[in-house]
Amino acid sequence: MAIFGLWVINKAGGLVYQRNFADGLVQLTSNEYLVLAGTLHGIHAITSRLSPTGTSSGAQVIEAETFKMTILLSPTGTKFVLLTSLAETSASTVLQKVYEAYADAVMKNPFHTPEMPIRSEGFDTRIAALIGTGHT
Repeated sequence: MAIFGLWVINKAGGLVYQRNFADGLVQLTSNEYLVLAGTLHGIHAITSRLSPTGTSSGAQVIEAETFKMTILLSPTGTKFVLLTSLAETSASTVLQKVYEAYADAVMKNPFHTPEMPIRSEGFDTRIAALIGTGHT
C-alpha cells in the first residue's frame, strides 16, 4: 500500500498545493499539474450535478487501473486529493487528518491569503509527519 501524492485545490479549481511522496512517479510540469487540477475540479462539479436521487457532493473516489484518487471536499469548497495505490484503505482517514493540519497550520496563519498557494513550513512539516515517504 502506498500514497503517491497530495493535491489541494481551491474552490475556483486552482492548484494551491502539490506534493509527491513516491519515487518513480512521472514528473509533470507546473502547468500540467494546474491543468489536471482544473480538470478534476470540473469533473467534480459535473458529478455533483448528475445524482439522480437528489443532491450529491460529487465524486469521492476515482479509480484507474493502477491507482486511485480519493477526494475530500471541505465545507469551504477546498478539495483535498490523495493519489494512492488501489490497495490503500486508509485514504479517507489520511485526508481528514490533512484537512485538520490545513485548518491548523494554514487557515490560522494570519499571513496566508485564502485561495492562494500554500507556503507554510508548518503545514509541510505536519504533512511529512503524517504521510512520510508515502508507504503506510
